[in-house]
Amino acid sequence: MTAMRGGGRWRWPGVAADAALALVLLGFGLLATGLAGDNQPASTPVDAASRVLIAVAALALLLRRRAPIATLAVVTVTTSAYLVLGYPYGPILVVFLIAVYTVAVRLPVRPAALAAAGAFVLLLAHVFGSRGPAPGWAGVLPASAWVVVPFAVGVVVRVNRESAARSRAEAARDRAEQARRQADEERLRIAQEVHDVVGHGLAAISMQAEIALHLLPKRPEQAETALTAISRTSREALDELRVTLGAVRQGAERGPVPGLARLPALRDRLAGAGLAVDLRVVGQPWDLPAALDLTAYRVVQEALTNVLRHAGVADAEVRVDYRADEVTVEVTDRGTGAGAAFVDDESGHGLAGMRERVAALGGRLAAGPRTGGGFRVYARLPVGPAT
Repeated sequence: MTAMRGGGRWRWPGVAADAALALVLLGFGLLATGLAGDNQPASTPVDAASRVLIAVAALALLLRRRAPIATLAVVTVTTSAYLVLGYPYGPILVVFLIAVYTVAVRLPVRPAALAAAGAFVLLLAHVFGSRGPAPGWAGVLPASAWVVVPFAVGVVVRVNRESAARSRAEAARDRAEQARRQADEERLRIAQEVHDVVGHGLAAISMQAEIALHLLPKRPEQAETALTAISRTSREALDELRVTLGAVRQGAERGPVPGLARLPALRDRLAGAGLAVDLRVVGQPWDLPAALDLTAYRVVQEALTNVLRHAGVADAEVRVDYRADEVTVEVTDRGTGAGAAFVDDESGHGLAGMRERVAALGGRLAAGPRTGGGFRVYARLPVGPAT
């Protein structure tokens, strides 16, 4: 909660704290100044005028947050007048110390130093002219301590506060940057998933549609088979896309994800699109980590999708090798166009996306033309610590 006054803003906790401080110093000054006078017999006896000066100085602290320089000016004038009149050194000097500290801690160093210097000059008046004992030059050093010490403490506190504020701001910026990076990574992951699902489905549907259009005039009964394959492929792609987007909306990981166990289904789906896939599995299949299993499947899916789109051949080979500490997948064809199209994929989710998927798991991906024609995609995925 805040209090509005004079076009500015006060915070109630600060106002309450300053009010309590002023009242405590007022009570302490009125009670303890007489005791200080008893120990300084050469000083002017405490009277009503001294009590008024003590009260004005203490109550001026009510404005120390709102107007630190004005507060210091009032406290300095009253303190200097109090000392020039010869009253005993006492609690009023505590008020003066707090006023100097407040200026140092709340204002930039240059204006704070100028204000403190002015207060020091005015305070020196009692050193050379006072109704009581005037200390002369010997009193300059103690008088300077009343200014220098609280000013130095205030500057140190201010610097520490600013440093802490900068650290908090930097930490907040770091958290915001980390959140932005995580959001970017999540968007990229989602884009890759959608690209893999939709791209593969559309490629298969496109090929099946071309077959249906070719067969429809002369052999409509065979065109029906292609149209049935289109229906099945589109339904499967939509189901997987729905699962992916549903997980995104819920802010959770998907449930079951595609893996190498679904390669036979992928082979059958591509067969309906006119691409015969020779699937070979070496070694004993075993349960892989979900992320690795999905990545291996996506590499094969993306490579076969590009064969279907660009290679201009009707067959491809897939080899999956299960080893003790890694899994490798290899997709090869003897076409003519898949390689260039794969490397120059403008969407940013083809070869580049596959490399990022594999690299994130500590693996490596090799893709390029084969000797004698065709294209080869090879991915090695370690199981366990990245190598």
